[in-house]
Amino acid sequence: MKNFVFLKIVLLSTLFSCAQEKKNDVQIVADPKNYTTEIVVPDLQIPWGMVWLPDGSMLITEKSGELIHYKGGTKTQIGNVPEVYNRNQGGLLDIELHPKYSENGWLYITHSSKEGSEKGGHTALIRAKLQNNQLTSIEKLYKGTPNTTRGHHFGSRIEFDNEGYLYFSIGDRGNRDENPQDITRDGGKVYRLNDDGSIPDDNPFVNENGAKKAIFSYGHRNPQGMALNPLDGKIWVHEHGPRGGDEINIVKKEVNYGWPIITYGINYSGSSITDITNKEGMEQPIYYWTPSIAPSGMDFVTSDKYPDWKNDLLVGSLKFQYLELVELDKDQVIGRKKIAEDIGRVRNVRQGPDGYIYVAVENKGIIKILPKS
Repeated sequence: MKNFVFLKIVLLSTLFSCAQEKKNDVQIVADPKNYTTEIVVPDLQIPWGMVWLPDGSMLITEKSGELIHYKGGTKTQIGNVPEVYNRNQGGLLDIELHPKYSENGWLYITHSSKEGSEKGGHTALIRAKLQNNQLTSIEKLYKGTPNTTRGHHFGSRIEFDNEGYLYFSIGDRGNRDENPQDITRDGGKVYRLNDDGSIPDDNPFVNENGAKKAIFSYGHRNPQGMALNPLDGKIWVHEHGPRGGDEINIVKKEVNYGWPIITYGINYSGSSITDITNKEGMEQPIYYWTPSIAPSGMDFVTSDKYPDWKNDLLVGSLKFQYLELVELDKDQVIGRKKIAEDIGRVRNVRQGPDGYIYVAVENKGIIKILPKS
């Protein structure tokens, strides 16, 4: 009888564990290709972030440290850009406008910064204004610590929610064993601030001794995509897994996304990181990719110019050099399509104010996707 009870408990435990695991059986298919592409901003090396000013011109960050204003076919390099720690994945990263930019002129930039007493660098967030092709009124809003000479997993993306809170991401900085699960340390986190850099009163760890008060969620690896879902106002992120296990997650307050305790990936060498893919108290992804696509950049399609894509998610693939359309039914992934195959290493994708999709591609530039009439 005791053996029977024991076996029953083991069986129920196994079934519960299997039920909690994320099942990803959505296969990618080719898209009908009812579109063409054209390069609208040529000759860029690693265009990381891009945003449109009210006059329709663009600001584009080059990872090397250049901020480019593109208007009427002319590139102008913006001056007084903070020095970047240009090492491996570090550099000048994302850029975003304040939701009320036309009123206050604030723009927000993340970059790898050497500021601090330690060698190396860490991800920093600043805000500034643009006047006469110069950044002015520069304010440092956040700087990850401590610096490290490790050259990877800086993150970083920026997004505002519908309430005006600013979210940004910092990767685990290559220190998975200490940073992502420790709320007293920077790295492997999504942060939330007020637009002036102050800490919101209802951030989850504001009253916890020693915690980084800006943390909103933790247990991330390297989020390089972030977008506001226009249907429900939630912030979505994707992040690089190791070998396999790239994830899409919905950012939730105080939630632990598990890295590296749970993961669907393995080490690049092929060895195991962990055999645990789910654990109580740790969030499962909306979706995960195996094999990895090396995602970078993401945006929701809201434009009527792409009726077959509307309300779905676009994600860039560095590894396979295409744009992926992730078809959604609310929070469920129901389909995947390859868009613009062999376009190159996609670093970012955004829907412009004109309703068209723009793709930032390494060693090419900004490419516009034009639907066929």
